[in-house]
Amino acid sequence: MFELTPEQKDIKQAVREFAEGEFREVARMLDENGAFDESLWKKAAELGLLGVFVEEKYGGAGLGYLEHSIICEELARVDCGIAHSITSTFFGTQLISLIGSEEQKKKYLTPVCKGEAKMGVAITEPDAGSDVASIKTTAKKVGDEYVISGNKTFITNANRADFLIVLCITNPDAKKKHERFSTLIVETNRPGYEANKIKNKLSIRCSDTGEVTFKDVTVPKENLLGEEGKGFYNIMEFLNRSRLEAAGFGVGTAQGALEKAMDHVKKRKQFGVPLADSPVVQTKIAEMATLVEAARSLLYCTSDKVDRGEMDHALIAMTKWYAAEIAVKVSDEAIQLHGGYGIIEEYDVAHYWRDAKVLEIFEGTKEVEKLIIGRRLLGK
Repeated sequence: MFELTPEQKDIKQAVREFAEGEFREVARMLDENGAFDESLWKKAAELGLLGVFVEEKYGGAGLGYLEHSIICEELARVDCGIAHSITSTFFGTQLISLIGSEEQKKKYLTPVCKGEAKMGVAITEPDAGSDVASIKTTAKKVGDEYVISGNKTFITNANRADFLIVLCITNPDAKKKHERFSTLIVETNRPGYEANKIKNKLSIRCSDTGEVTFKDVTVPKENLLGEEGKGFYNIMEFLNRSRLEAAGFGVGTAQGALEKAMDHVKKRKQFGVPLADSPVVQTKIAEMATLVEAARSLLYCTSDKVDRGEMDHALIAMTKWYAAEIAVKVSDEAIQLHGGYGIIEEYDVAHYWRDAKVLEIFEGTKEVEKLIIGRRLLGK
């Protein structure tokens, strides 16, 4: 079992108290309405939970990805949708921290970490999901500016963000396919930017997901993030860090579902005795708890390695895939242990299952994660 430091244990306890105290009463209402209460984001900012891995001089806490994984876990333990709505506001800070200029770090990281601005990353398009290299959005260089045209979909914070990091084609004639792309920072108040909310989602309903259209949106050359032609590689490096966030959500969601199931079987009686007295139920709980603990240990170990500069892409893919799969399995078993009550929203376990399912899809589908693992292990 991975042993946390006293400081990390304190962070874990503080975030748990915050989520328990602030999420429980509003989670179901926000899920049903498909809306988020921005005061929760502000409170998270006051607690210093935004961009903890960002350097202190840019507004972060100067901690690591392990601390961030712990935060994601504890927030999602109560509600994954609210957790995602909070952490998505600094989704992309990893990339700016890695390749941004000093001016960009000061301009964009500081307000995001302080809870004064929100951001996001726009990669996916209607015909380009897992196949990132098939995106069609273009950014033509005109003098000292880029003119962006195209469409993105399934973009988190499309309607909330103050700016997005957008993957575009800037070098269409590059000999190597993967060198056609660049990343640009695009403020959402620029003329030509349009966003529409995607409604009636299965999962994380209170989190803002939208379709974005860029109609000749102009940004200055200073908004180029990193080098021209390196956008694809930059995004891949970013995803290798951001996938730990999804894994944290998976562990937290699984833990929350497990606790709901344990509480239910202790109270619910069948044939005159609590369900918890049944050997079959005890076996199920044992299996669920073991899966959660294994996923947590993998998450902590992988996050710690990243903090030590060990970027093991296969291990990161294993962590994201496994944690997401465990979240689905454990929440499914939680529904089963609730019987008919499990499909009633009032009992929350169906909510956990719905939120768990998206974790197998975003940040790289489980099929893509397995492909990464296989190729890395076989030297392909």
